[in-house]
Amino acid sequence: MGRADVSMSSEKNEEKIQAALNANPAAAAAAKRKVGGLGRGLNALIEGSYDKKGETREQRLVPNPLNSVGQIPVEQIEANPYQPRTHFDQEALAELADSIKIQGIIQPVTVRQLGTNSYQLISGERRLQASKLAGLDTIPAYIRKADDQQMLEMALIENIQRENLNAIEIALSYQRLLSECQLRQEDLGERVGKNRSTVTNYLRLLKLPPSIQIGLRDSVIGMGHARALINIEDPQQQVDLYRRIVAEDMSVRRVEELVRNGTARPAGGAATAKPQPTPVVPVAELRRTERQLTDYFGSKVQLRPSAQGRGEIKISFDSVEDMQRILHILQPA
Repeated sequence: MGRADVSMSSEKNEEKIQAALNANPAAAAAAKRKVGGLGRGLNALIEGSYDKKGETREQRLVPNPLNSVGQIPVEQIEANPYQPRTHFDQEALAELADSIKIQGIIQPVTVRQLGTNSYQLISGERRLQASKLAGLDTIPAYIRKADDQQMLEMALIENIQRENLNAIEIALSYQRLLSECQLRQEDLGERVGKNRSTVTNYLRLLKLPPSIQIGLRDSVIGMGHARALINIEDPQQQVDLYRRIVAEDMSVRRVEELVRNGTARPAGGAATAKPQPTPVVPVAELRRTERQLTDYFGSKVQLRPSAQGRGEIKISFDSVEDMQRILHILQPA
């Protein structure tokens, strides 16, 4: 269920409750005495731990105890120095800011307290930036205790759980968790909700030549292609087959067959240095088009062109209803 769905459901529940209470004044009075905070909707659920009856705004901004949710001025929250993502899509931030203006903050950010009126962000960088764009003075925040290593670990894990990360970004985050947080692969799998073999497969991607990693990062090839290439021991053969994949627009099954049969090299066995085809669409333009289509459909869109001018467009949807919405856009009445 999305954020807007949650808000709409809350509003409908409020209307039903209010209608029932209006029809029975005596019941309304009794309900008010027992649960004075009901009827305020989602804000009451989020603010319940700090919005106490009779408190002024200034009293609610008093530093909160650990493991609680409270309203904290945005200027008192500094950025997470261990944030693994350095780039945030400004268009997406602006959209989130517009949503916050209407719906408010659905999920509090997480911070640790450095001192009086001083906090450091653990997770929720996009929500914090968007809140500033939306003009909010305060933001709901969950306050918890964390040392520097826990800060890094939580920031990396939140980063991994994002849906729009590519395979190389995920692999690099796994590597940082292993090296900087001194986790074992078994422990890492438990932390990120993946089995050990999945973690291992991602880490193996970092052993591929840089040109192939870049191709995977930029969606020139897919994860299936990369996993097949890993099984070739000679890096030059990996690069040669990678170039053939791009030039001939090979399917994953075809690549797996070549690797399995030991026929990854061209006939004659010599490693020919084929020039890598120039992409039909520059990567920057490709990404810009993806963002435009994502905005248009309201769902993530991926473009996967080949060197021959062919390719595919992938539109993601979250449910049957979401699919119907997209089909309606494609086939308007």
